[in-house]
Amino acid sequence: MPELPEVEAARRAIEENCLGKKIKRSVVADDAKVIDGVSPSDFEASITGKTIVAAHRKGKNMWIQLDSPPFPSFQFGMAGAIYIKGVAVTKYKRSAVNDTDEWPSKYSKLFIELDDGLELSFTDKRRFAKVRLLQNPASAPPICELGPDALLEPMTEDKLFKSLSKKKIGIKALILDQGFISGVGNWIADEVLYQARIHPLQSAASISKEKCAALHSALKEVIGHSVLEKAVEVGADSSQFPSNWIFHNREKKPGKAFVDGKKIEFIAAGGRTSAIVPELQKLSGDQAGKEVVQEKKGSSKKSKDEGDVAESENEDEGIEKNVKVKGGKKTSQSKGKKAPVKRKSNRRDEGSSDDEVMETEDDKPVTKKKAKGGNKRPPAKKSEVNGGDEDEEVEEEEEKRVAKKVPSAGRQNKKRAK
Repeated sequence: MPELPEVEAARRAIEENCLGKKIKRSVVADDAKVIDGVSPSDFEASITGKTIVAAHRKGKNMWIQLDSPPFPSFQFGMAGAIYIKGVAVTKYKRSAVNDTDEWPSKYSKLFIELDDGLELSFTDKRRFAKVRLLQNPASAPPICELGPDALLEPMTEDKLFKSLSKKKIGIKALILDQGFISGVGNWIADEVLYQARIHPLQSAASISKEKCAALHSALKEVIGHSVLEKAVEVGADSSQFPSNWIFHNREKKPGKAFVDGKKIEFIAAGGRTSAIVPELQKLSGDQAGKEVVQEKKGSSKKSKDEGDVAESENEDEGIEKNVKVKGGKKTSQSKGKKAPVKRKSNRRDEGSSDDEVMETEDDKPVTKKKAKGGNKRPPAKKSEVNGGDEDEEVEEEEEKRVAKKVPSAGRQNKKRAK
């Protein structure tokens, strides 16, 4: 799933190629699951004829500022992506559209033609994204409920240590909480914890000042580059990530994943499948020596898939769905118990998808209440259990199913042209 680097790459591409240009034509897909709260015709009428003034981002959310409101806002979900015809935006593999594909893509949710002929499209193969039309995106949920942006508003080392000392929740669950720090998803969390040599289940409150400094360094300046800054610097092109990052091996099968010659294992932490190097990332303090049960071969795929697909709907929405507020207080379940996952799926992101098992800012996981209607989904094929990505067959089959059901902006565009 797109995380902060992918979304920032999209924002920069718009900033570099589209500012000062007028929207000549727009086509919005008739897909109420993605186009949230506004009809396609009203959306098109609201932005056509306006000039793009700026592109903004907070966490994993982006919005385009026009010369007058309302403004289109994008929550990327599991596979959302911005494409500009003829411009290399990012090489995020799940969202890649080949040059030979139809344009705009059949997965296009918002297509824009600018007055100089440049064309851009927001696509979403999986339909977990949200495209909204908002008067002031920064002051509306979910953006207004996000914590400080991990890249633009980094915490000082002292502030990070003080914040951690108040949280008994596992460190990975905490940094995945978009209300604590926005923009950090699964693969970034695994990377910074590996670089800092911190176990993902280590209680945040028990992390020493020395380890906190290592974590702060991993978030900000690992060997002259932060994990985030480096990922953003190369436009989220993972092939250019440093070779000693755990990222390159986190998709391999258990027993076959290694980094710098050391074995990578996969455990559940913060409701997510987590890649760790036990030799380097050890539990300490009162947790030292406690056994971490590795997922059983027969159940690991279920755990990974259910959690990862569900997060695409919730994690990047910040604390809007993470925490339910009653009388100003956050509600949660009993300490230490992992919330049950409600639905089954074989769909899984690259290690950064966004879970039904979510974490509050405190130390208690929260279970999202089951919506009326059951949110039932058609069963997907069973695929091989591993520590990596899902089978491409499942993905292709899902994309074909979605393409049949949902009218695309690309097809609408052709019909209107006639």
